Amino acid sequence: MTRPTRHGMTPQGAPPRPWLEWPLVLVLLAAGTGVAIMSTGHWRRGSFAFGAAVVGAAVLRAVLPPRLAGLLAVRQRWFDVLVTLAAGVAIMVLALIVPPDR
Repeated sequence: MTRPTRHGMTPQGAPPRPWLEWPLVLVLLAAGTGVAIMSTGHWRRGSFAFGAAVVGAAVLRAVLPPRLAGLLAVRQRWFDVLVTLAAGVAIMVLALIVPPDR
């Protein structure tokens, strides 16, 4: 597998294919939806949706091969999945246990 160089071209001269980054785009859209929900004043629902997007990133990283995972693949698969899943679950749990505003 060839990686793009600093100038955005692969060593063979083929242009990069940004449409292969659909997993990252999907996760960013879901996270953006959570942020949009938070901006309307529903911080608990928005935080939970944001955490669910992070858990979704962990699931995508776990099931997709590295060449399809794109920028979700940063380190070894087990490490990416473990850290991302822990962060997503922590966000979701915090969204559930923080007491509501009065």
